[in-house]
Amino acid sequence: MYTEVKNDAGKVIAIQTDEPGQQILDNPLVNKGTAFSQEERDTLGLNGRLPVQVETMQSQVRRVYRQFKEKGNDIERNVFLNLLHDTNTTLFFQFASQHIDEVLPIVYTPTVGDAVEKYSAEFRRPAGVYLSYQEREHMDGILAGFTNRQIDLIIVTDGEAVLGIGDWGIGGMDISIGKLMVYIICAGINPARVLPIQLDVGTNNQALLDDPMYLGSPHKRIAGEEYDAFIAQFVASVEKHFPNVYLHWEDFGRDHARSILEKYRPQLCTFNDDMQGTGIVATANVIASIEATKTAYGDHRVVMFGAGTAGCGIMDQILDAFVAGGLSKEDALSRFYIIDRQGLVVDDMENLPDFQQCYARKRSEVSAWDVKDSSNITLEEVVRNGKATILIGCSTVKGAFTPAIIRQMAANAEYPVIMPLSNPTSRSEAEPKDIIELTDGKGIIAAGSPFAPVDYKGKTYQISQGNNAFIFPGLGLGAIAVKATCVSDGMIRAASRTLSSFSPLHKGIGNPVLPPIHDALKVSGSVAVAVGKQAVAEGLSAIKAKEEDVEKLVALNQWEPLYIPVKR
Repeated sequence: MYTEVKNDAGKVIAIQTDEPGQQILDNPLVNKGTAFSQEERDTLGLNGRLPVQVETMQSQVRRVYRQFKEKGNDIERNVFLNLLHDTNTTLFFQFASQHIDEVLPIVYTPTVGDAVEKYSAEFRRPAGVYLSYQEREHMDGILAGFTNRQIDLIIVTDGEAVLGIGDWGIGGMDISIGKLMVYIICAGINPARVLPIQLDVGTNNQALLDDPMYLGSPHKRIAGEEYDAFIAQFVASVEKHFPNVYLHWEDFGRDHARSILEKYRPQLCTFNDDMQGTGIVATANVIASIEATKTAYGDHRVVMFGAGTAGCGIMDQILDAFVAGGLSKEDALSRFYIIDRQGLVVDDMENLPDFQQCYARKRSEVSAWDVKDSSNITLEEVVRNGKATILIGCSTVKGAFTPAIIRQMAANAEYPVIMPLSNPTSRSEAEPKDIIELTDGKGIIAAGSPFAPVDYKGKTYQISQGNNAFIFPGLGLGAIAVKATCVSDGMIRAASRTLSSFSPLHKGIGNPVLPPIHDALKVSGSVAVAVGKQAVAEGLSAIKAKEEDVEKLVALNQWEPLYIPVKR
């Protein structure tokens, strides 16, 4: 066991432990490897367990970088970095913070998608908490085993809708772990106070069920009342053991994500990144694009290709921005179109999910459109007839934004906003290179995965990744800092507006929509302060913080990947 020694300001200045030397080396949160000082080696019983040379952290970082570059492919790099994280957490995050541009695509999108698919085959050691439906009677006791730690943040998944690759069951644990890494790298959440949780409720992926090496429960997913009761049991146990925790839901399926969030959002501080985080970033991009092009909200028509939970969640937040921009809700809705598997969503379609209904167009509105089949109005027909100026993709349909569609967007607007947000890269709706060429360099682009810069007519265009890493870490930090009791629409609006203010588009069209990812820590800090202040203003701070206290509280809750003295 170890305890944190804090100064009067609340910052950790030392770690005190009674663990024997080998256990200290085996504890990734305490281990420094070759950077333990000679005094620490003497007092902690580490002599002979380490090479004699005492290194600086920077020397270790240089060695790690060389080893990182020697790996043959991204999966090998992912495995290497996860091993480093599980061995020396502080060194991992120091390395990641210095090489964020190279590290984030490896520990998170797009490489994490491959890691999820290989989870059982590449399994090395357990990480986090696995809560199985078949062992549900033990849930409370399992979570009680972690109450010796102060937990600020839990990320939970059931692995049903991982990125754009679908149901990967227990492999979703790698998403929770990767997402926590992003929280820590980009916002400084304390790694000792986070907990990844996998809800193992089965899988409908037949390939996993047929795989004798699959580590999850080998049965079809539970559903209906059984599933709802299991989620309710989980939430109740979390509230019991971690009453002030920030609960982040990740990669839940279309039938569950929205209903879970809406049910539990009023009673605890909770957030769904697929529904809310992606929407915040996309909305920030839209706000920045409208402001940079000096157009009005009423000048735009928005088309969403992919009308599932994520797509409609994005539209909900863009709708909020249009209303904040001066339009009535009715006027704003008249400018929005969503397209699902059966084409444009129209009000006479049967069994429309409740989250699609407000966006369904009246059949009378589209009856005069020039279409081939009125029962399945295509994306191209919507873009042409609806005169779309903003096109967003959450469909995971590679190449869905065809040259004809992109050319039509360029005909509809001088500076069309085109965001193929599906990831990984193999499922992107369009290649940024094609968008730039087909719009003659005037397309405003944000992609869901990282893409290389594009050279066109003597100019290099940096491609923004519409990465949630710009938003969910800061939103979580702000909520944690003021002990927010819930995540309100106002807090989400503050996050989106703050991110939009960092857009390089404000310096001129042709610049990227989002700042470079190595600015994420600075962006997250500003987002956290804005979110914290909004929570305080709405009376949502459990500690009754004042607005003038928020910056100090945010700074106090930011962890830095630096070695601190370890003592007996």
